[in-house]
Amino acid sequence: MQYRIEGDNLPVLICQLEGGEKMITEKGGMAWMSPNISMETMATGGLKKALGRAISNESMFQNIYTANGAGEIAFTPCLPGSIKVIDVSSENIVAGKGSFLASEASVELSIFFQKKIATGIFGGEGFIMQKMSGTGKAFLAISGSTIEYELAEGQQIVISSGQLAYMSGTCGIDVVSVKGMKNKLLGGEGFFNLVITGPGKVVMQTLTPQDLAMEVAPYVVMTG
Repeated sequence: MQYRIEGDNLPVLICQLEGGEKMITEKGGMAWMSPNISMETMATGGLKKALGRAISNESMFQNIYTANGAGEIAFTPCLPGSIKVIDVSSENIVAGKGSFLASEASVELSIFFQKKIATGIFGGEGFIMQKMSGTGKAFLAISGSTIEYELAEGQQIVISSGQLAYMSGTCGIDVVSVKGMKNKLLGGEGFFNLVITGPGKVVMQTLTPQDLAMEVAPYVVMTG
C-alpha cells in the first residue's frame, strides 16, 4: 500500500492499493475510490471489541475496503487539522476518542480502559480509549497540528483535557485538580487536567473539537 496526504489543514489521505489489499475505516470516512474496490460493513474483532469501540465514541461497525486489482481510495477527516501516520509495527499506541481515520487491515483495534474512576470521569477522554497494535500503518485524524514529547521513565507532563491526541501504550494517565477555587471558576481551564507519565511518547493536538464548536456556535445561532 502506497499513500500520500494532501490538502494542508483540510487534509485527505489517498491510498494506492494492489489487488487483495484491504483498508479499514469508520462509517463515512471514505471520500472516493476506484470502481474495482468493494466494501463490506462488519463488526471487526467480534462483539466485545465492537461494543468497546462504541463506548469509546467510535463506530461499532467498520467498513472494510478490498481492492480487486490495483485501485485508489481516499479518506477525509470530519474536522480541520492534520492526518498523522503511525507505524504500529514498531509501537503500540493509545489514541483519544474519535481520532481513528483508517488503517491497513493488519492493524488490530482494541479498547484501553481507564483503570482509575476519576480519570475516566474527569479526564475528558472517557473510561475507554482506543488501542492500536499489530502490524502496518494506522492513520489518525488530528484536530489542528501535533506537538510531540518523549517522556523518560517517571517523567510527567500536565495537559489540558481534550488536548491529548495519542500516547505510547507504555505511558500512564491520571488526572489532577486545578489548584484554587478562583482558578477553577475564573481561569477558563476547567477543574481538572490530565497527567501523562512516561516512559513513552505523548502527542498533543493544538485544537480540540470542543474549542472549535464553541468558536463556531455564535455564528450558527446568528444564521439559524
